[in-house]
Amino acid sequence: MTPQASIHDARVAELIGAGALFHQRGWVPATGGNFSARLGADRMLITASGWHKGELTPEAFLVAGMDGRPDDASRKASYETLLHCQVYRFDARVGAVLHTHSIANTVLSRRRESIRLSGYELLKLLPGIQTHDVTVEVPVFENDQDIPRLAAKVDDAMKRRPGGIPAYLIAGHGLYAWGETVAQARHRVEALEFMFECELHSAI
Repeated sequence: MTPQASIHDARVAELIGAGALFHQRGWVPATGGNFSARLGADRMLITASGWHKGELTPEAFLVAGMDGRPDDASRKASYETLLHCQVYRFDARVGAVLHTHSIANTVLSRRRESIRLSGYELLKLLPGIQTHDVTVEVPVFENDQDIPRLAAKVDDAMKRRPGGIPAYLIAGHGLYAWGETVAQARHRVEALEFMFECELHSAI
């Protein structure tokens, strides 16, 4: 096995594990959500369209360029692939992007223009944060079936936020979070989903 094939197989295994965990938690119902991992400067691994995220197998993944086009033209990438591409192009340190559809993130994103998280210990799992005594704003973008246009809006917002955006929500749709590794991205999703659930309960 070549080193590149070994990396590919390792990322597949990590993403399958994330899918199983997220489905168990109720964060990726049916075929909702999509996951990706960087394979190199110009290639990523991403879930193909139509796969149940709690039942992923190695065949559920395809390799695509950073323009979103699958290397195998006969395969169909997720409709939202360009949102993953945007994050990878924006920050070369990002190694994985994970997208979930939980009840908490869906309901909150329909109610608010942004989600302000303050005082949570789990904030320390987000980039650059060393204490719970901060406020982090997770922006909410209006849902848009024109994915290139939505990706451009996200990119513009990231460029205008000097401190960076740790994750974002699409209204009524779900969460996008990322990290330097699949494990780090998964931990951030878990932390954010926990805090979103707390926010949802506190608003009741």
